[in-house]
Amino acid sequence: MMKVLKRSYLALILAFLYLPIVVLVIQSFNAGSSRAVWEGFSLRWYGELFRNKNIMDALYVTVSIAILAAFFSTILGSLAAIGIHAMKKRPQAFMMTLTNLPMTMPDIVTGISLMLLFIFTKVQRGYWTMLLAHITFNTPYVILSVMPKLKQMNSHAYEAALDLGATPVYALFHVILPEIKPGIITGALMAFTLSLDDFTVSYFTTSPLVQNLSTLIYSEARRGIKPTMNALSALMFILLLVLLLIVNRRTKEPQA
Repeated sequence: MMKVLKRSYLALILAFLYLPIVVLVIQSFNAGSSRAVWEGFSLRWYGELFRNKNIMDALYVTVSIAILAAFFSTILGSLAAIGIHAMKKRPQAFMMTLTNLPMTMPDIVTGISLMLLFIFTKVQRGYWTMLLAHITFNTPYVILSVMPKLKQMNSHAYEAALDLGATPVYALFHVILPEIKPGIITGALMAFTLSLDDFTVSYFTTSPLVQNLSTLIYSEARRGIKPTMNALSALMFILLLVLLLIVNRRTKEPQA
């Protein structure tokens, strides 16, 4: 009896979370524009989606920023994790606290803080400020992904490579990086996913002339949801789902 109740409770939670998304995906194939009446199966709204210049421009901004932010935050986060790991216990704990702090703060605090920074430094907000903001909030997640692999690594491997004549750069690329590669890949995928899905930080650090998909959907929603938004949301959900499944799979690999 208890097992049945547990499964029923889990089923209700999953239905509450995912049933609206299922409805959205189904509505994206509705031939008509009404959300209350099913008028037949059609790919009409997907066709209009890819013919919409504003959406395509926002898609380019979203994907390009996600790729660049993931690339640079992965480099910065990996190097920062290696540096923090080499510190003594107390400085390491202090640095990890500073690193974890941005992840615990609400996104709106990060967004407003970065916006005020750009205003104070008289930097015009747009594509590049959004990119800098995404690199900023992605880097701590990369550090968090790489640190466990550094702790699992043999602490004497780097010193042994130096004793055998390897230069510090050679030891970094041939000893440390191969050992922490799973953590780096997981951090990069996490950074890409977070950047692709971000709204709050993007909203405060860009201008109305440069929009990503999340800010575009927000502006469109205030004027009424169009069927093309259903198609766009369905594609974003599928893409993010695939990326999250990859991230979760890689996260579980070290435990196997």
